[in-house]
Amino acid sequence: MNRETARKRAEALVAQMTMEEAASQLSFQAPAIERLGVPAYNWWNEALHGVARAGMATMFPQAIGMAATFDPALVEELGDVAATEGRAKYNAASRHGDRDIYKGLTFWSPNINIFRDPRWGRGQETFGEDPTLTGEIGGAYVRGLQGNGETMKAAACAKHFAVHSGPEDVRHSFNALASKKDMTETYLAAFEKLVKDAKVEAVMGAYNRTNGEPCCASNELMGYLHDWGFEGHFVSDCWAIADFHDGHHITDNPVDSAALAINAGCDLNCGCTYEKLVAAVMAGKVDEKKIRESAVRLFTTRYMLGIMGEGSEYDKIPYTVVECEAHQRKADEAALKGCVLLKNNGMLPLNENEIKTLGVIGPNADAIAPLVGNYHGSSSRYITLQRGLQDALAGKARVLCAEGCHLYKDKMTNLAQYEDDRLSEALTVAENSDAVVLVVGLDETLEGEQGDTSNPYGSADKRNLLLPASQRRLMNAVLKVGKPTVICLMAGSAIDLQEAGELADAVLLAWYPGAQGGKAVADLLLGRVSPSGKLPVTFYYNAQLDEMPAFTDYSMQGRTYRYFTGKPLYPFGFGLTYGDAAVTGAELKKGKDGLVLHVTVRNQGARDTEDVVQVYCQNEGSENAPVNPRLCAFQRVFVPAGAEKQVNIPVDEQSFLVVNEGGERVKEGRVALYAAMGQPDARTEELTGHRAVKLFVEE
Repeated sequence: MNRETARKRAEALVAQMTMEEAASQLSFQAPAIERLGVPAYNWWNEALHGVARAGMATMFPQAIGMAATFDPALVEELGDVAATEGRAKYNAASRHGDRDIYKGLTFWSPNINIFRDPRWGRGQETFGEDPTLTGEIGGAYVRGLQGNGETMKAAACAKHFAVHSGPEDVRHSFNALASKKDMTETYLAAFEKLVKDAKVEAVMGAYNRTNGEPCCASNELMGYLHDWGFEGHFVSDCWAIADFHDGHHITDNPVDSAALAINAGCDLNCGCTYEKLVAAVMAGKVDEKKIRESAVRLFTTRYMLGIMGEGSEYDKIPYTVVECEAHQRKADEAALKGCVLLKNNGMLPLNENEIKTLGVIGPNADAIAPLVGNYHGSSSRYITLQRGLQDALAGKARVLCAEGCHLYKDKMTNLAQYEDDRLSEALTVAENSDAVVLVVGLDETLEGEQGDTSNPYGSADKRNLLLPASQRRLMNAVLKVGKPTVICLMAGSAIDLQEAGELADAVLLAWYPGAQGGKAVADLLLGRVSPSGKLPVTFYYNAQLDEMPAFTDYSMQGRTYRYFTGKPLYPFGFGLTYGDAAVTGAELKKGKDGLVLHVTVRNQGARDTEDVVQVYCQNEGSENAPVNPRLCAFQRVFVPAGAEKQVNIPVDEQSFLVVNEGGERVKEGRVALYAAMGQPDARTEELTGHRAVKLFVEE
């Protein structure tokens, strides 16, 4: 059902409601209105990387790992998988009269906040630090979730609007200050793209204030949505409206908070503050028309989803599609394409025909938590890295295993007399192995959302970029054994491995690769597939945190690859393969639909591989351009060993504009383009041995 028809039906329905009935529909737990045939509906559902918190579902890599694929087409398919399984679960639950939380079709995903500071615990939920990549990957996920049929398959939600990326422990009272330039250039860019291009159905406000106004009642932020032509509904983050009086202290009580939010344009309250809406009307603080208009927007969405009794083409999706083989193959593909090879001195790929004994060591080797990240569903089968390697090498090699240490505690057994009580076993395994896979990292208890999971370090944000001391001691001790060793890092953010990273023969970043991600990681380690993921964030040295702005400083100066002036540990956009692909030529031409960059890629290596051609833009002579060239286009390409490929990449001329201090996009300076398999910076050139091809855009 198109929006126009859906809105007319919503208007007719809401006109029959009493004011109290209409107000009741503006809370996330909307009750049934039996006299009008309106079923109960719970708006709260999650699908960050597959349907979450609702029982069984196919689980993709965490969002940061999806971004590392640099593959919007694949991410759109993942969105469709989530929507399909969401429909299947909704159909089944509804038949049983179950309309509880996490059972609906309004998914509060994706999270498109910019991962501006590597300490932020929720950065793993995002698509990284770059507005262009975030907009492309986020838009693809929205299109996959919402579909292109006559009925909306599921309703996506862009969150958290806006200027939200930590610290977690002050989010309910914090005021994020951002200049007009940073707002347009960084914090709003992906939201604008999802509204204008992907037609996202919902936008969720953040907990914090932005430039003095609470995000769920911000005239400034709501004004942007209006200017962009947003037609969907606006939802508060959960209990964020209560923060108006409890945390921000900009109102005195729940009645005033409810009035402030709905008058600004917040349609739906995740929380209970809108229970005071009727009182706000009676006190003359809210016009009844505001309540009815919000109700109309919400029922427009429900009609577009085809869940108001009229039915849709999705009603026959059976429950049996949940975790089906085809969906798991897509999750596997995402894990294969998202893992990032950070270092390789030639140890990888492991030769499964030569290795007789492989040691698999580390607290994340056989753990489920680091497979799934946060905001995850459940799986009927988990494949850890240890199990993936055991399965892959069954009948070929012995796999010796040791946990080695606790994830963060000094000892595994409380009764142990000394710390590192599992270290001797790890050393013994290493001594008896031909090669070692050292599996370390974090999980959602060490980085995540404040209050969402218990966190031994306090607020869910990281204090630094180091692994816990127990893991650092384990890595250094095992590496001193002297066996060929690859570190497999499972985390959702930048980590500095320090001495261990220098001593290891190889480093593979697996992120949180999904419920069965261990199979994909094993295939990569054994060379059955070449790694091809790219970093969607900068990996800094831990010491560089002292040089960065304060965590609470939302100015972009000195942050992310666009404004960072130091030498990174691993740059944004970096990732090795088992091949050796490089851009050898590029030519910009005018096509019928705009500019197209014709790129020549040659794989000088001995292995077939996929890789990602990245195009960066810089406005030379501009005072308003970011310090470093910025990503403006990218495309995956498969290049056989020794072969050459031609890749045609559309380039949006809008990306040539820069943002001035007034927040306006302007034409300025001479535009240079760079094409490579990473950034056109000295560190990428040092790590890859290839220099980007540069050309100018002629007027």
